Amino acid sequence: MTETPAIPTVWRPRTTRIVAYTAAGVIVLGLIVLAVVVPEQYTVWDRILMVAFGAFIAWVLHMLARCRVAADDSGVTVVNAFASRRLEWPQILDVTMNVGDPWPTLDLADGTSISAMGINGAEKTRAAHQLTELRTLLKTRGETPDPV
Repeated sequence: MTETPAIPTVWRPRTTRIVAYTAAGVIVLGLIVLAVVVPEQYTVWDRILMVAFGAFIAWVLHMLARCRVAADDSGVTVVNAFASRRLEWPQILDVTMNVGDPWPTLDLADGTSISAMGINGAEKTRAAHQLTELRTLLKTRGETPDPV
């Protein structure tokens, strides 16, 4: 029998965060160095734009790295790259993730679905464990009857 995870619980991808923040740091640092060493024909404005471009790319990578799924007693908060959504337990009918899917999908009572990018399918074992924990919480706190 699977033990119910402790509440509150937060699931977030490990590899995605490491890669995104490392790449962001390398890109920003590289563009700062480039802005300093480019020939004098480049104006101060050009150099500022180089660093600003690096900062923009770092922001996009941060938005991808911030993805998470957080559960507490009253429901689930899904934070994806550019959108967040708070769901109460009764709103969630099921959690599905097929082999090869990048992340699970939460099927909602209103007939829609939402991707949960905070559980990354590329981290196979970790994702399977996180998905099991989320399903266990949904089973104990949700209102959907168990399938017969």
